[in-house]
Amino acid sequence: MMEFKEQKKYALPKMVIKTDGYEVPFALYKLESVLRKLGLATDTDAIILALLAKLADQTTLTSTEIYDKLTATLNELGYDTEAKAYVVYHQADEAKWQEETDPTIRLGRLRSKDPSLVHENANKDSNVFNTQRDLTAGTVGKTLGLRMMPKHVAKAHLRGDIHYHDLDYTPWSPMTNCCLIDFKEMLTNGFKIGNAEVESPHSIQTATAQMSQIIANVASSQYGGCSADRIDEVLEPFALKNYDKHLAESKEYIEDPAKQIEFAKKRTKKDIYDAMQALEYEINTLFSSQGQTPFTTLGFGLGTSWVAREIQKSILKIRIDGLGREKRTAIFPKLVFTIKKGLNLKPEDPNYDIKQL
Repeated sequence: MMEFKEQKKYALPKMVIKTDGYEVPFALYKLESVLRKLGLATDTDAIILALLAKLADQTTLTSTEIYDKLTATLNELGYDTEAKAYVVYHQADEAKWQEETDPTIRLGRLRSKDPSLVHENANKDSNVFNTQRDLTAGTVGKTLGLRMMPKHVAKAHLRGDIHYHDLDYTPWSPMTNCCLIDFKEMLTNGFKIGNAEVESPHSIQTATAQMSQIIANVASSQYGGCSADRIDEVLEPFALKNYDKHLAESKEYIEDPAKQIEFAKKRTKKDIYDAMQALEYEINTLFSSQGQTPFTTLGFGLGTSWVAREIQKSILKIRIDGLGREKRTAIFPKLVFTIKKGLNLKPEDPNYDIKQL
């Protein structure tokens, strides 16, 4: 493309007034994009120069003026077929806008099981009643959200130039979207959920059970994912309670202190595996009020104690083993393993074996 700033004959317009009244900077690349879509990539410079001549050095113009004058320019330069295609493209763009912002049309598409609506989210089963309810609300919410935005922003979303995340509920509804849950605070000091005051757990099994309850409630109160950071370190104190219990138990039957420790560690490792397996299954069997599996992410990998190492290994082994008889790979929770120099990056690092796993 030629550099138009170097062209003394015609100046680029500075501002464009959109059909909804918003003023935006003139964007040359949009004209170039349209011409490429019309198959005129090699002739773009000449067409744009001819168009700028028609604009007569205007500093501000409307989007309708650009449309009319580009159509006229194409016809005058002999691109009659492309001019007609541009008109069709423009009409289709407007028709899509009307369709996407009309709740009646969108609800009709939903009732007819339009795949773009019912299969929009991988962790939603559209055959479930509360998912259907959520899809219905979201379908209407999207039309309202698009109408609330500046039209050029909404159309950019529909074209795929930008993506307005979770338009089902925002900006129409002020729901929160995604959060990092403070599991450490709640599990350490207790919390209130529903009508129950829940005290700090005394085992890792109870801790992971409480985590699943928290995830279910948070996921039903917002739209988006739930994250748990450094989960191996967060759960470590509760696994140590298991260890202390098993160690005390071992002293009743085993005299050798070394064997007492061996027994307690063996039992604790099993408890850790069982607790992390239960968390994986519980997350994958949960449904939030939106009818979807909570979009959950677990971060781990920085713990250094034998307990934290065991939690890390259990998370990975459970994911490798898979769910159920068919050993299916779980979709959730997403696993984010942290790599750190001196800890697990290189073969000589103490947790390198976990990184390899």
